Amino acid sequence: MVGLETEIAGALVEGCVTFLLQKIDAIATREWNLKQINRMKVQDIGRELGSIEALLQADSKKDPDHQYAVWIRQVRDQANAIEDVLDRVRLAEGSVWWGLKMRYSTEELIQEINTSLQNIQRTRERYHSMRSTSTHTGYSTYFPVRAAPLFTGDVDTVGIEEPRNQLVSWALEPKQRLEVMFVVGMAGLGKTTLVNSVYGRVKQHFDCHVWITASKSKNELDVLCTLLRADKVAQARNLRKFLLNKRYVIVVDDLWEKNVWESIKLVLPDDGNNSRIIITTRRGDIANSCRDDDSIHIHKLQPLSWENAKQLFHTKAFSKNGGCPSGLEEISKSILHKCDGLPLGIIEIGKLLSRKAQTAYEWDKLHNSLESELRSSGGLSNMMRVLSASYEDLPYHLKYCFLYLSMFPENKPVKQRRLIRLWIAEDLGWEEYLNELIDRNLLKANEMDFDGRPKRAEGNLTEKTRRLSIQKEGFDVPQDEPLPCVRTFFSFSTGMVNIGSNFELLMVLDMEGTPLVNFPSAITDLVLLRYLSLRNTNIRSIPWSLSKLRHLETLDLKQTLVTKVPKTVLKLKKLRHLLVYRYNMESVLPFDIVQGFKAPKRIGALKNLQKLSFVKASGQHRMSREHRMIQGLDNLTQLRKLGIVELAKEHGASLCNSIGKMRNLHSLNVTSLDKEEPLELDAMDPPRLLQRLYLKGPLQRFPRWVSSLHDLVRIRLKWSSLTEDNPIAALEDLPNLMELQLLDAYTGDQFDFNKGKFQKLKILDLERLERLKFIIMEDGTLPCLQKLIIRHCKELKQVPIGIDNLNHLNELFLCDMPEKFVAQLRKKVGELRHLLHRISYIRSYHGQSMEDLS
Repeated sequence: MVGLETEIAGALVEGCVTFLLQKIDAIATREWNLKQINRMKVQDIGRELGSIEALLQADSKKDPDHQYAVWIRQVRDQANAIEDVLDRVRLAEGSVWWGLKMRYSTEELIQEINTSLQNIQRTRERYHSMRSTSTHTGYSTYFPVRAAPLFTGDVDTVGIEEPRNQLVSWALEPKQRLEVMFVVGMAGLGKTTLVNSVYGRVKQHFDCHVWITASKSKNELDVLCTLLRADKVAQARNLRKFLLNKRYVIVVDDLWEKNVWESIKLVLPDDGNNSRIIITTRRGDIANSCRDDDSIHIHKLQPLSWENAKQLFHTKAFSKNGGCPSGLEEISKSILHKCDGLPLGIIEIGKLLSRKAQTAYEWDKLHNSLESELRSSGGLSNMMRVLSASYEDLPYHLKYCFLYLSMFPENKPVKQRRLIRLWIAEDLGWEEYLNELIDRNLLKANEMDFDGRPKRAEGNLTEKTRRLSIQKEGFDVPQDEPLPCVRTFFSFSTGMVNIGSNFELLMVLDMEGTPLVNFPSAITDLVLLRYLSLRNTNIRSIPWSLSKLRHLETLDLKQTLVTKVPKTVLKLKKLRHLLVYRYNMESVLPFDIVQGFKAPKRIGALKNLQKLSFVKASGQHRMSREHRMIQGLDNLTQLRKLGIVELAKEHGASLCNSIGKMRNLHSLNVTSLDKEEPLELDAMDPPRLLQRLYLKGPLQRFPRWVSSLHDLVRIRLKWSSLTEDNPIAALEDLPNLMELQLLDAYTGDQFDFNKGKFQKLKILDLERLERLKFIIMEDGTLPCLQKLIIRHCKELKQVPIGIDNLNHLNELFLCDMPEKFVAQLRKKVGELRHLLHRISYIRSYHGQSMEDLS
C-alpha cells in the first residue's frame, strides 16, 4: 500500500476543501463587500473546489497509488493557500489600511488562485482517466490476517473463558425462538477468535451450521450466495426452504453493512426451533440500530486484563518456557502497556520479539521503532491492515475529526466537551460525530472521558505549519521565526511558552496547565481567535482589550484565579462558552467548594451563549447589580448549561423567571448563598429538555416542577434538609432518571422504594442522611441499579431490605459507616452477608483505609 499516510493526507484535504467551501460562501455573499466581478470569480473558485471535493470523496474508497498521492499534495497546498488568502481578508475587516490594500489586491489574488485550480483540474482529469479502471483490492490483503483465528484453534484464547462460557450458555439455552447475538468490539480485540471458540463448542447441537465471512468487499447477494452455493435468482427461496423446521446456527463474521444483515434476516425462518445467529462487527452503530426487539442481544467485548495480557504476551514472546527473563521485565511492561489489552497487538508484537535476540538492546530498539514496523514493509504491517480498515471505512468528515486527536499526547484522557468545543471552533464537527466514533469503536469512552488511539506524527516547524502541539519540556516557539500559517496551537508542556505576533492567523489557542501568572498581552492581537483556554493556570485577571477578539466562541478560564470579567467582554457577540470558576480544594466547608465569578450586569447581551458557569448571584438589596444581572439572564435563550452560585432567597423568583425563557437548557446547577439560606425555586416553569439538575442549599419544600422533568437523567440534591417532602416519593416516576444523589437532603428516618419505580436508575448515592434508619426496596423496584453508595449514614441499621432482589447490582461502596453496620456484611461471620450474594464488588472505606468485602 502507498500507505496510511496518503489516506490520512486525503482525509485532511477533504476536510480542508469542505471547510473552504463554507468560507467562500461567507466571503462571497456576506462578509466582504466585493465588486460584482470579483464575487463571481470567488463563486467560480467555490464551484471548482466543489468538483475537487466530489472526486476526493469518490476516491477515498479506492486504494491510493503514487499518482494519487502527488495530486493530493497539490490540492492540499492550493487549498491551504486559498485559506490563507481568505483569512487575511477577514483579518483586514478591522483595519482601514489593510482593507484598502486587500480590496485593490483581491482581483489579482483571485486570478492567481483560479489559474492554479485550472492546472489542478487538468491534472485531475488525466489522473481520473487513468484511475477509472482500478478496483479496490483491500480485501485480498485484509482477509488472510482476519481469517487466521479460524485455522489456529484455541491456541490464542487466553482470557476469553468467561465471555465464551456466557455465549455458549446463551446459544444452547432453550427459548423456542430465533435469537441473534452481536459481538461488538474494536479491531484486534479477538471477536473472531471468541466466536470461533463458541462455534466449535455448539455447532454439533444444531441440525445445520455455517460460518460466513462478510467483510468489507461483500454485499448482501455475495453473502447469500455463500450460504446457498446457488445462483442469485433462487437464493432466498432455496435458503428458506432448506432451513425450514431445522435448528440452525449461523455465524456472520466481520459485518460492515447493515443491509447485509437485513437481507439475510428476511429469508431466515423462525419456527420456534431455538436457532441462533452470531454476528461479529466492529461497528457498534450497526448493532445498536439492528436491536429492534428483545430477541437481538449485544455483547461488548472488553480488552484483556493486565494478568491475561501478560500471560498471552509471554507465551508469544518467550515460546520456549513462557517466562520473562529478569533483565527484560521493565521493557516488557512498557511494550505491554502500549498494547492496552488488545490481543492482536500482543500476539503480533510478541511473535516479532520472539524472532529477536533476547537482549535489552534489541527489545528497546524495537520499542522505539514500533511506528515504522506498522508501515507497509514493517514486521507489523499485517496488524496495521486490520486496524486501518476501521479508519478507511470512515466518511471523510469523521476521518478529519479522528485525526485531530493526534494533537493530544499519547495515553492522555481527553474531556469530551473540550474536544467538541475544539471541533466546533475549527468547523470540523459536532457531538454527533463524537458519538459515531465511539459507536464505531475507534474511541474508548467512559462516563466523562475517552482515550483516542490515533497515530501520532512529529515534524519540524516551517512556514507552512498549520497545527502545532508542544508535548515536551524545554521547547519554546522562536519569536523571530515567522509562522504565518499556524491556525491551532496546543501546549501540553509544564514549561513556559511564549506567544507572539507571529501567530496572526491563529484560531485555536489551548495553554491548559502552563505556568502562566499573567495574561499574555499578545493574545489580544490574535483577532481571528475562536477558542481560548487558559485552564489550570495562575492568571488572576483578563484585560479589557480582550474585546478585540470579536470572533471568540470559547473562553475557558476554569481552575484559574480569575474572579471577575470586564464589561468589555460584552462585545464578544459570538461567544458561546464562558467558563470562569475553580474548585477551592482548601475550603473547610465543602458547601462552597465552587468559586464563581462576578459577571457584568448586562451579561444577557451575549445572546449566543450556550454554556455559562459559574456566575455569582450574591447581592445586598433587591435592585443590586446582581439582581439586574439575574433579570438579564432571560435574554440567553440559547443556553444549554447554566451554573449559579451564592443565590440569595430574594433573587430566586427572578432566576426562575429567567430560566423559564431558556427552552434549550439541558443542565442547571444552583447553589444558595450559604448553608442556611433557602433556595426559593418554586415558581419555575422548567425547560422541558432539562437532563441534569444540581441543587445545593436548603429547600423549604420540594419543587413540584422537578417531578415533571421527563428527560431528567441525573439529579443531585445537597444540603436540602427536607423535613416533610420525601424526595424518593417525588422522584420515583421519572422515566429516564439514571443517577440520584442525596446528601443531607432529607431529615426523615425511612426510604421506601416501591415496586415498579425508578425503572432506569443505575446509580444511587446516599450521603450524610443523619436520621435515616431503614431503606426498604420492594421486589420489582430499581431493576437497573448497578451501583449503590452509602456514606456517613450513622443511624442506618442495615443494608437495604430487599437488596438481594436487585439482579443487576454489582457494586456496593460503604464510606465512614459504623463498625456494627460493616460487621454484618463480612464474609463467613456477617449475619447479613447472604443478602449480598449477587454483588461482585464490595468495598468499605473509613478515613484513609479500605476493606475489601467482596
